[in-house]
Amino acid sequence: MAEVREAALTALGEALRATGYAFTTVTPETHRRVNARPGAKEAHSLRDVFGWSRRFGPGVVEPRMLALLEQAGALVECEDGTHRSRVRFSTLGSGLYVHSAWPTSEKDAVFFGPDTYRFCALLQRVPGTFRRAVDLGCGSGAGGLSVAARSAEVVLADLNPLALDYSRVNARLNGAHGVEVVHSDLLRDVSGRFDLIMANPPYLADTDGRTYRDGGGTHGTELSVRIVCESVERLEPGGTLVLYTGAPVVDGEDLLRTALEPVLRSAPLEDVVYEELDPDVFGEELEKEPYAGVERIALVALTARRR
Repeated sequence: MAEVREAALTALGEALRATGYAFTTVTPETHRRVNARPGAKEAHSLRDVFGWSRRFGPGVVEPRMLALLEQAGALVECEDGTHRSRVRFSTLGSGLYVHSAWPTSEKDAVFFGPDTYRFCALLQRVPGTFRRAVDLGCGSGAGGLSVAARSAEVVLADLNPLALDYSRVNARLNGAHGVEVVHSDLLRDVSGRFDLIMANPPYLADTDGRTYRDGGGTHGTELSVRIVCESVERLEPGGTLVLYTGAPVVDGEDLLRTALEPVLRSAPLEDVVYEELDPDVFGEELEKEPYAGVERIALVALTARRR
């Protein structure tokens, strides 16, 4: 069944690409606001269907694409007789990626959005070629796939089976070779050492416990700290760690940086750079109980090399 679904999604992506389809996925809040505009509830184009996740009536999606959606188990019938797609397709550079439709309310939703674009841009600034690279909590696989052309082997690892399904589809859609998809809690079920370990983990305190959002701990930083701790021993000498994540700031103090300081002091790392990429994201989260006392959520990047 999984093979049929993945083959159908691959064919659907290829059919969309043949039409010249392009869509840049925005934040969930921006998506909500755009779809709340008058006349924006129903789709009139493929971008409306597979980008904006709008319901559609007859004639908007050609029969072959409709059949592929159905084969993939991604066609939803609405109460008024229209349909919706369970998946979205986003473009990043020359790549095309399948991921979950908006709103991403399911616990196993596979997210793709502005963080994905920023993470891949960060990876492009990391120099060199790699024998083995691993993307931890890979989601759609976009991060790992963005370095596949300069890697002999790329491992895409995630706990979410749906993320692994979509990662396999995205590897095929983007012509990536030497890609292994592994069900793993970070590095637990991944063998060997790596000369690039990358991660764009969940970094929010999500009361709904959604896999792609909840980073664990009081403010969502637990998983990011764990990634750094567990990655150090699995890096080859000279290997690089790249972590893109969020950091809660309380009274001017970056709580993630504070938590990482003892780890970074004791680890055999060099060329450590911790930088703030964006001072203020997901401001709407500050209205929620876990963020009482938090003044902002910053986007940060940590890069380091193993001695």
